[in-house]
Amino acid sequence: MKRLVLLFVAFALLLPSVALGQDGTPAEEEDKGAFISEEWTLHEWVPIHLGPLDLSINKAVAYLLLGALCSCLIGILLMRVKVGREPTKRQALGETIYEVAQVQVAEQGLPTKAIGRWFPYVATLMIFIWTVNILGFIPLPLSDEKVTIAGVELPTLAIFAATSTLSVTLALALMTFVFTHIEGVRANGPVRYFKSWIPEVPKAMLPLIVPLEVLGQLMRLISLSVRLYANMLAGHMLILTFIGLIIVLENVLLAIVAVPAATLFYLFEVIIVVSIQAYIFAALSAIYIGSAIEPEH
Repeated sequence: MKRLVLLFVAFALLLPSVALGQDGTPAEEEDKGAFISEEWTLHEWVPIHLGPLDLSINKAVAYLLLGALCSCLIGILLMRVKVGREPTKRQALGETIYEVAQVQVAEQGLPTKAIGRWFPYVATLMIFIWTVNILGFIPLPLSDEKVTIAGVELPTLAIFAATSTLSVTLALALMTFVFTHIEGVRANGPVRYFKSWIPEVPKAMLPLIVPLEVLGQLMRLISLSVRLYANMLAGHMLILTFIGLIIVLENVLLAIVAVPAATLFYLFEVIIVVSIQAYIFAALSAIYIGSAIEPEH
């Protein structure tokens, strides 16, 4: 119920910022659909450029930093801090998260000998992605739009998921991709590992099979990043689109349909999609690393 109230507060603060243009002109003089795409435009807050590298602090980076901080707090408060001898609900929740990460993620994808080495990584992935995903559905004052209250210019509340940005999910997938092949080479040696990519086929077919196997490895990188990105982007797009219909069509009566529909998608994303996507990303990472350690071929 609290999340629902926060969502409506966010909508109330978002509507004035999209109803007026940047210079305070009526929305009809602006592109009425621009505010939706503008949500994914990452403006530089702190410019940091090292040659061709753009390391500037922007909205996505701010959410990632906040997600990292919250992930650490989750681990510390739920799994490290002890309060008395009797188990509490907080400790029970921490044990549940730990059990899911160990039994459902690590043990299902990693060989027994590798769990000790790679469990911290896949468990951290699951908690971090879940945290960043859930932060994307909590209205926070981390937007580029401003609202003036009592003469003070403040950021408007907004919902934004860093994982709805492809560069973020690609960076997460790239870590798993690199770790997978490093671990494969470490566990099997370079010759045996790369040879395991090639199935037993007639030599005449090798020029066709080898490129396909290499492409298959690259597709893992794409599938990991695009799956998370597309699901989070679609959820936010649907919510913003339903709310945006009220402004684009200039019909307040649409709120009778648009707001409940947006709320339904919001709850669906928060309750189901956020956790599923975090679990899938971590589980696939464990499977990829495990398959590199113990190749099928």
